[in-house]
Amino acid sequence: MSAAPFSYPNVELLIDGAWRPGVKGLTMPIIDPATEETIGSLARATTEDLDLALASAEKGFAVWRKTAPYNRAKVMRKAADLVRARADLFAYLIAREQGKPLREGKAEALVGADVIDWFAGEAQRVYGHVIPSRSDNVQQITVRQPVGPVAAFTPWNFPINQLVRKMSAALATGCSIIAKAAEETPAAPAELARCFMEAGVPAGVINMVYGVPAEISEYLIPHPIIRKISFTGSTPVGKHLASLAGLHMKRATMELGGHSPVIVCADADAASAAKLMVSSKYRNAGQVCVSPTRFLVEAANFDGFVDGFTAGAKALKVGAGLEKDTEMGPLANERRIPFLEGLIQDAVSRGAELRAGGNRIGNKGYFFEPTVLANVPTDARIMNEEPFGPVAIVNRAESLDAAIKEANRLPYALASYAFTRSNANAHRLGQEVEAGMLTINHLGLALPEVPFGGMKDSGYGSEGGFDAVDAYLTSKLVTMQAE
Repeated sequence: MSAAPFSYPNVELLIDGAWRPGVKGLTMPIIDPATEETIGSLARATTEDLDLALASAEKGFAVWRKTAPYNRAKVMRKAADLVRARADLFAYLIAREQGKPLREGKAEALVGADVIDWFAGEAQRVYGHVIPSRSDNVQQITVRQPVGPVAAFTPWNFPINQLVRKMSAALATGCSIIAKAAEETPAAPAELARCFMEAGVPAGVINMVYGVPAEISEYLIPHPIIRKISFTGSTPVGKHLASLAGLHMKRATMELGGHSPVIVCADADAASAAKLMVSSKYRNAGQVCVSPTRFLVEAANFDGFVDGFTAGAKALKVGAGLEKDTEMGPLANERRIPFLEGLIQDAVSRGAELRAGGNRIGNKGYFFEPTVLANVPTDARIMNEEPFGPVAIVNRAESLDAAIKEANRLPYALASYAFTRSNANAHRLGQEVEAGMLTINHLGLALPEVPFGGMKDSGYGSEGGFDAVDAYLTSKLVTMQAE
């Protein structure tokens, strides 16, 4: 894979089928996290642009909702093929603006294409029901209709992955969408939208805006044209947006923060678990909502697991995403560095053992060492705040009971992981661990066909599997008596 054929673009707004600057001509810089250099400019939307996007989405919805599901699916599958054909371009854009290695960016694009294909199939399976009536001359049916224009808000850690789920669910069900992608990573989402447009999505169905996040969300969510919101991001922001949506009776899907526990039982293969978890923990420099974070290892396996995991972390090659053989790229922005340093210093001051890393790498680019903390007390900040970075916590659990209790202690309940050779343990973990997702003995999360969402303070609703389309549809009863 080579970056040579590509260059990083300036990014404009997409409104009513056209790429254009903002009405007031405002822009924002786009920074490469590996070099701290400005690599492009981004059009910044103001209220005038949002009004144009809202009018466009309303017009696009009137057209798209009447497009047959079969034809929607054909367009979506063509878009998926375009994403696959441009996978190397996506990899380059993501490496430049977000920092992850080329192979991770390419994988994100290819998975995104699979997501589009999955939802294209769901477009043709939006079934209603026939309800048996109490009278032989009465028919009772339910029909499922698109809820209306959607406002979607996505983060910077997966520029394609987070947006493609929302965009595909909206398009599959006949909704139009205004997407507010992250200002740090605008080019890859813009290219995704371009693939949909080139595949034949009508003007106005997809709109993309960037700007000051609070200004955009505070304007779009209450607006009467918007009928549903989908947000991926932090729990505090998600709670605020959910309350705003509730105030205006808008449907909402919330995929919020996590602090994922990993339970390694005494009977598990500690070496293979450690090897698998190193690749998962430090993927995208730990900037993953489902990143494994709190490793709760039964005493019999603790030494073997922590030693193997630490060795794996130390062996990772950290570098710019465009560099050959890079296994972990930089953090996405500068503010992550002092935050992580503060968490690590607090943990060590409370008695935690720093087994690996703990420091920024160099003074150019937002690089940070893969870090391992062991035996961290529960009153440390990092045991209670999502680190969202390349820091793993490995703690001894005296029993499976103790591990499950610690796993469930926090209000976060998005993803969880476990390793065991016992069917009895696996069954118990499936019943007792409080999380929206649990994967045992392998990495089985985030496939297009399986649910993706959390519980408790990690949000509600699913952005994967057949459940994902429900929030974009309304069920209407139609009952008729024959004359």
